[in-house]
Amino acid sequence: MDFSPSGVDAGLVEDLDRRFQSGIAVRAAEADATGRLSPESWQDIVDSGYLRVFHPKEIGGLGVDGVTQAQAMETLARACAGTYWSATMSTLLCGKLISTYGNIAEHQRLLTPILSGEQVGCFAVVERTSGSDAGTYRTRVSRAPQGDGYIINGEKARITNAPNADLAVVLARFDGDDSEQTGAQAGHDWCFAFVDLRQAGVGRYDMPHMGLRAMPWGGVTFENVPIRREDVVPVPYTEFAQGMAWGWLFISVAAIATAENALRETVRHASQQVAFGRPLIHMEGVQAQLAQARAEIDAARLLAWRTSWHRAEGRSVHELIAILKATSTETAVRVTQAAVQIHGSWALGPGHPVERYYRDAPMNVIGGFTSNRLRELVAESQGMDIQTYQDFDWLAPAGLTAGPGEDPATSLVAVGGEAGA
Repeated sequence: MDFSPSGVDAGLVEDLDRRFQSGIAVRAAEADATGRLSPESWQDIVDSGYLRVFHPKEIGGLGVDGVTQAQAMETLARACAGTYWSATMSTLLCGKLISTYGNIAEHQRLLTPILSGEQVGCFAVVERTSGSDAGTYRTRVSRAPQGDGYIINGEKARITNAPNADLAVVLARFDGDDSEQTGAQAGHDWCFAFVDLRQAGVGRYDMPHMGLRAMPWGGVTFENVPIRREDVVPVPYTEFAQGMAWGWLFISVAAIATAENALRETVRHASQQVAFGRPLIHMEGVQAQLAQARAEIDAARLLAWRTSWHRAEGRSVHELIAILKATSTETAVRVTQAAVQIHGSWALGPGHPVERYYRDAPMNVIGGFTSNRLRELVAESQGMDIQTYQDFDWLAPAGLTAGPGEDPATSLVAVGGEAGA
């Protein structure tokens, strides 16, 4: 398997990198300080063609291979991670969900403004009271009281682009009458709803966040918001993880870029900073940390290229992407921690690049699915029987019993019903 892109695609990546480093990267510190994605940076993204990188030519994309897509993502993520999150969430995750689960003939009207940058999309999944556990989600799509459309009610929180998006792809419970649905769509309790957020009944709010501050982040509420019938796509719950695969990929690339930035900054600092009569980079402990960081970043990047190549070819990457997301994001945390250690107090002040990377890195670990849940998915793919928790009697095998009216799963009672020590 050759991960080297063609000459034309390499030229695309080089052009993106040059554009983003001369514009968005220069504004990154200000974007972080103000918590705002500037119009100039968004225009740079639009003019570069980045929003079209991830889509086939027949729907307005550039039709490049998966490795080129991963490399293109890293160019923007290295320039500004928060800006990258906002743009890539819109075009890659939202755009792919629409093109994959929607009907191109019907939903090209939604894709075209996303790919041109005229509109911004968000993927509304988690809620105030729940994160990765979709079983607790409450947002619902149901039949409208009048007409043949639907309405949506509920709230989604901690959503990238929620404060400024024009369109939301919402994962919701589906209470509609799907009697007209056929085949794979019939009988499902979940749906992807493509919701116009510029309507009455939609509320928005911002949420402060530690890192990725250039990324708009917050919540959106729905109160009897109408949705066209064509814009509600019933799906089996198993499609949720498949739909999230593109999201896990772009988050992983964000982590790799953050780690790369931190490593480069640390090599520069260690080469210049003198302590105990010699540059820091001459110290074996520092060399070991930097060498380990180099190895882990390169390994994660190769796995990202492999995963992106398979995903762009239409293959399932369920296991690969779970491994990539967990390892790459945790690698970025370790590398940025080492960067702070080597920089010392220089990296602790607001405005220092490493201070920003140190705040950005943990956001990638939590975004999407948490590492613990991803490792469970990997275990399941290896044939391990991951059971849902059930109450059990842990007292009886030890010769103990529960007292009258007490739950054996939570009580510790001595033989004969007397309280144990």
